[in-house]
Amino acid sequence: MEIRDAVEADAGRLADLADSPPDVMRNLVHDRTVRVATEGEEDVVGFVSYDAKQGTVHVTQLAGSTEVCEQLLNEPIAFAEREHMAVELLVTADQSEVKAAVEASGFTDSGSGPKFAGESTVRYRLEPEAAEQ
Repeated sequence: MEIRDAVEADAGRLADLADSPPDVMRNLVHDRTVRVATEGEEDVVGFVSYDAKQGTVHVTQLAGSTEVCEQLLNEPIAFAEREHMAVELLVTADQSEVKAAVEASGFTDSGSGPKFAGESTVRYRLEPEAAEQ
């Protein structure tokens, strides 16, 4: 598996993975840091998008199998460690593979997050000290 920066040409596959319109994913590639996991001949099997604000790296989207998501989470975690920042993300109940990857990566449940389209979320956080262990 290779991890690389996303390019606009990846928008269609990202849209499939995230169940979002391709134009939304094109905007995501331009507006956030987006890294993709590929296998074989550039077959995109997962992605992570994130940005940093007010001392925290916010993972805005994460998609792929548990193993792929664990690898992709290393990207925002490494950035956060270099910048001495925490990492946060929200996970919905139907994202079992993402939840497993998040917990395996050392994130802790820090309570309920906001609802998205009526769906409850759980906020996960990783502090820099925890990431260095």
